[in-house]
This record gives sequence, structure tokens and C-alpha cells, in this order.
Amino acid sequence: MEPPAITRHRRPFLAPLWISLLALVVLALLALSFYRTAGTTVVLLVQAGAREPGQISDPPLSPEGEERAQHLAQVLGERNGALGVDLIYVTPDQRAQQTAAPLATRLQRPAQVFAADQAAATAAHVLHEQAGRTVLVVADGATFTQLLQALGVRELSGATDDAAVTYLISVPSFGRARVLRLYL
Repeated sequence: MEPPAITRHRRPFLAPLWISLLALVVLALLALSFYRTAGTTVVLLVQAGAREPGQISDPPLSPEGEERAQHLAQVLGERNGALGVDLIYVTPDQRAQQTAAPLATRLQRPAQVFAADQAAATAAHVLHEQAGRTVLVVADGATFTQLLQALGVRELSGATDDAAVTYLISVPSFGRARVLRLYL
């Protein structure tokens, strides 16, 4: 009688280890690409400065409004600061453009003008095309309120007609918007 034939079907000893290591590398690469695409867009929403009293349909800034515009340029005008402004959007009215002008000059970045009736489209553009950047938007009146709502601010506690208020809206890629009301 012959001894039973020994059949050795060797399973590679290190195969489970290699497969686990390969899966770990693939997961790490996926997490890295996800991390790079996830970002927080910061939108500074500023009301146009106070207007000069009168009956003009598109009045210029008052001296107080000009002073506030200079103050905004000083506060937000550092190129390499923690809150460096990457882009500036303004409505076509004269006060909004005059409010943003000192900052645009200081940063050497032109302000991009958007139509007042395109507030929702501009907010969507900022959130999708400028993701992860810091954007200043200067608007007034109904456009200001529409921008707040389009950027995810649902509860407007308090008046939105105070020109000294600046809204800092932090919109992460995932999650809901956070809002700070600042008096600058």
C-alpha cells in the first residue's frame, strides 16, 4: 500500500498582508483627494456705506461712508493676513463701488460688478466657483438680503439695514453655513 500522495497547494503566506496594505494605500489616496476638495468658503458681506442726503437716485457716499470704506481697507487689506480677501464683488450702484474701491486699490484687485437682480446667481457662483477662497461682497438693500438668504443664512435676527454691520459667513463644503455679525 502506498502512502497517500501529499498534495501541497501552498497558499501564499503574505497574500492577505499585501492585499490589506494595498487596500490601505487606496483608502489613503481617496481620503487625501477628498481632503483637498473639501474646503471652507468665507464670504464677507458688507452693506454699502451711508449715502449723501439728497434726492439723487444713485447718490455718492457720505463722509461717514468714505471713512468706513477706508476702515474696511485697513482691516481687510493685508495680502498675507489671516483673512486675506481673494476676490471682491460689488453691485453697480455708486455707493457699493465707492465702499469697495479703497480695498480694491490696496489689494490691487479689481472689483467684479454683478447685477443687483443676479444676487442668487452670484451667491451660487461664489460658493461653487470660488470654493475655499475668501470673497468680499458689497451690496445694498434688497440685494443684500437676497445674498444673505442665498448664502445659507436662514434666520435674520435683528435688522439688516445697519450699514456698520459686516456678516462673515463661513460655508464649508459639507455642513451648514455659520454666520458672525461684526461691527467694522
